[in-house]
Amino acid sequence: MQMRLTWLGLTSAALMALLPVSAWAYIGPGAGFTFVTSFFLVFVTFFLAFLTLLTWPIRWAVQKFRGRKALAASRVKRVVVVGLDGLDPELTDDFMKHGLLPNLARLAARGSYTRLRTTLPPESPVAWSSFSTGCNPGRHQVFDFLVPNRKSYLPELCASRIQPPTRMLSMGPYQIPLSKPRIQFERRSQSFWKILGDYGIYSTILRVPITFPPERFNGLQLSAMSVPDLKGSQGTFSYYTSDPVEQSEVTGGQVIDVKVEDGTVQTYISGPENALRKDAQEMCIPLTIHLGRHAQGAEAELELDGQRYALPLRQFTTWIPLSFRAGLGVRVQGICRFYLKAVEPHFQLYMTPINIDPGKPALPISYPFPFSMYLAKTQGHFTTLGLAEDTWALNERVLDEDAFMQQAYLIHDERETMFFDALDKTRRGLLTCVFDITDRMQHMFWRYLEADHPANIGKDVDKHRHAIRDLYVRMDEMVGRVMNRVDDDTLLVVMSDHGCKSFQRGVNLNSWLYQNGYLALNHEPTGAEWFHGVDWSNTKAYAVGLGGIYLNLEGRESQGIVKPQEVNAIKQGIRDGLVQLYDEERGAPAIKAVYNTQDMYDGPYVEDAPDLIVGAHVGYRVSWTCATGAVAEDIFEDNVKSWSGDHCINPDDIPGVLFTNRAIAEDNPSIMDVGPTILDLFGVPIPAYCDGHSLMPNSERSQAHGA
Repeated sequence: MQMRLTWLGLTSAALMALLPVSAWAYIGPGAGFTFVTSFFLVFVTFFLAFLTLLTWPIRWAVQKFRGRKALAASRVKRVVVVGLDGLDPELTDDFMKHGLLPNLARLAARGSYTRLRTTLPPESPVAWSSFSTGCNPGRHQVFDFLVPNRKSYLPELCASRIQPPTRMLSMGPYQIPLSKPRIQFERRSQSFWKILGDYGIYSTILRVPITFPPERFNGLQLSAMSVPDLKGSQGTFSYYTSDPVEQSEVTGGQVIDVKVEDGTVQTYISGPENALRKDAQEMCIPLTIHLGRHAQGAEAELELDGQRYALPLRQFTTWIPLSFRAGLGVRVQGICRFYLKAVEPHFQLYMTPINIDPGKPALPISYPFPFSMYLAKTQGHFTTLGLAEDTWALNERVLDEDAFMQQAYLIHDERETMFFDALDKTRRGLLTCVFDITDRMQHMFWRYLEADHPANIGKDVDKHRHAIRDLYVRMDEMVGRVMNRVDDDTLLVVMSDHGCKSFQRGVNLNSWLYQNGYLALNHEPTGAEWFHGVDWSNTKAYAVGLGGIYLNLEGRESQGIVKPQEVNAIKQGIRDGLVQLYDEERGAPAIKAVYNTQDMYDGPYVEDAPDLIVGAHVGYRVSWTCATGAVAEDIFEDNVKSWSGDHCINPDDIPGVLFTNRAIAEDNPSIMDVGPTILDLFGVPIPAYCDGHSLMPNSERSQAHGA
């Protein structure tokens, strides 16, 4: 596979140089597109292909030599890691006890099964970054989904930053970039597959969170969490409706008002802003929907760019290509699916976020760059959005549970196809693939496990009561197929980054800080996002994300007032107060622990961490409003959204799972141990900076770091 894809890259590059192509484009979350001319892409691609062709024999010989040297000390030929995001140990135990997971039970009997300690906080970007690097967050710098900009205080994505070109050429209404946009990868420390590659061991890494932008290493990678949609966001759906009530009630997506006239709907597809134009006009594509019976018995038909597509009722379409014209011969390619909810009494049509077209990617979503193109050519279009399952559309009831489940399994089927193809082709080295469906389905269907969950109000509580159980059974069946394809020279790891628990009540930490004198407002609380109305000149602490509290520190925050000598007392006051926070309505404590990150983290990036991290009791989580900087009137609120299960609680209460087909020498392993274990099995030294250690030490060799 390595040889095939090396030549695939060269062939693709040569074809790009000879054929008309779309421009390279770069996406910044919320910032739209910045384009580099197609000439620049052709020139750079051709040059890189030529350089690769000249240096390939040397690089191949070096890698081959280093690979042989490493494999000579290896105790495995291959390692396969199956990540089942959010798989919960308590549910796993229960389903195993009832005989529903025979393959996982067989894997446990053959090797080992244990809880896997997660990270502080127990969030996917943090945990998977610790998996990738073998380090605590103080060394890899990923602390939350959202972190504050210390100048503006506004929340930002944790893992990547995007900066537009610094030089532009003005041409009438257009502006042409003369420099490249910049992608900054915020995760620090090296991934263990990068280290393996340095020793000549090849890896294929599929959809592991926090791998965007993709890194250069000896292998293949398809990025996951943080990959934006074509509008530059983390997932903006479109909803076409003729219902005036819905037009005002739906949030979190783009609602487009439509009218049905003579059996036809005339509307448009809203694309990214056109950063080639000085006025940054939104690029749009005309869209016509013809109602009535059409080909293959479809309820309607889409007409788009001169092509017609069947639009069945309550079924997702295939991936439909979109081409946005930016001007100056530049086009930007995307793909989407449609879901027709109803044609009467109101027309209702959902469109997924516009995914980057993997066959004609507008920015690098894989390494090497042609890898996503190879997958698209051999396996068809697939989702590229980092957070692909549209949980917010279900929260807003734009999609119902049937539609969401259909979408989630379509995405999972794509992932399975990629994974098993790679499994057949990977005879030596590392293969890792993370499956998101276990996390997303538990988030959205947990309420079916609890009759008293506030999220059940006004919703069906019976139809999908076995959805999570059935999902675990299906994952077990997939694990069985993997077990049938691995031999005794392969280490098989099945793991999750954390578990899942109920989320019934939200806690607004900013409201608590306000009521206890740590945060000041210019007016009464309004619940407005982005710290609207906060008086920073009198604020000592604020909360951002899903558990982090930050001091308004003098010299660090732009309007900081807390002096260094005040830090410890303020931290202690917040900690003492929050652990005593009691929910009078439920008659229960809300916060189990508050952690001082100076005590919990170690490494060069501790100063960038939240000053405190809150660990909630099971059933509680930071509220939706608090995460984006709102100060609500009340501290507690019922969680009535379909997102009814979560894992952003006290880390000791939410471990993941670890199954292996070989025994491990550890009773209480951490997610930071998985990478170092794989390095050790391949005979590669574990870097001294790693916090994790090998779970399968070689009794003939010291396990000291760097040995």
